[in-house]
Amino acid sequence: MLKKYEVSTLILRIVLGVTFFIHGFVKFQGGIENIAGWFASIGLPGFMAYAVGLIEIVGGIALIVGFGSRIVSALFVLLMAGAIFKVKLAGGFLGNGQGAGYELELAFLAMALLIAINNSKLFALDQLLFNKEKKDNNISKAA
Repeated sequence: MLKKYEVSTLILRIVLGVTFFIHGFVKFQGGIENIAGWFASIGLPGFMAYAVGLIEIVGGIALIVGFGSRIVSALFVLLMAGAIFKVKLAGGFLGNGQGAGYELELAFLAMALLIAINNSKLFALDQLLFNKEKKDNNISKAA
């Protein structure tokens, strides 16, 4: 029987994964060099744009399929905290008329934190790959 929190965490994991994947994909599609230049303009090394984009793409796919969900979500928490404190905080929660606020990043941070803490095992690749080992160990211990 499926439990409500497992289903809701699955939905959260997939939505967050798709969202981060799209954000990362757009960074490369629109010219990652432009993003790297913008990173440099706000005092961050330009190469971090590549790292962030890759984390978003690979991490988004990993979340969708349920592979390393806790680790990926923890990375997303760090990305969102960085975005809030380095870029969005000065604009306030809802923005200041010149740019968006940090409400969306805070929501993504909270979603990722929930998955990092609770994990998401329903329909997760982790369960197929690693749960089998646990079952095999239990069988061999019982014998």
